[in-house]
Amino acid sequence: MISTGEKIDTNFTLSIVQNGEEKEVRFDELLDRPAIVSVYMRNNTSGCDKQNRSLAEHAEWFDEQGYNLIALSKDTCGSHQKYADKLGIPYVLASDPDFAFAEATDSIVEKKMYGKTYDAPSRSAFVIDTNGTVKAVIEKVNTKAHAEELKELIRSLS
Repeated sequence: MISTGEKIDTNFTLSIVQNGEEKEVRFDELLDRPAIVSVYMRNNTSGCDKQNRSLAEHAEWFDEQGYNLIALSKDTCGSHQKYADKLGIPYVLASDPDFAFAEATDSIVEKKMYGKTYDAPSRSAFVIDTNGTVKAVIEKVNTKAHAEELKELIRSLS
């Protein structure tokens, strides 16, 4: 996992849903101000729904503090569009089926489910400055109180 103070390679493309619109962007285009990237596994699953509901309820606070809020999973933009409508998500949802962000942050971990082992992004969060420098990392997200843990982290950076 990337450490605080290290820079990530921001030269990769993601598909995103923003304000109801789907588009392709280079990651560095999302860094017009500091960003919080919250990685989750899948839309419409219990833990991920809790994680995103928490963010959606506090999205305005993060905006007021000067941060872009980005939630990222491997789901398609079509799925993200429905998910944003369902949960009232006002922030960017990014589709990353090739794990480009996880590779850039060295956050691919081994997981096990139903006796099978596979590699996938960790459920983590990153605070990234406009130049790609990692300001903070939450290596294991608390899905129920994700916004609160991020708010505490942002306050500690001030």
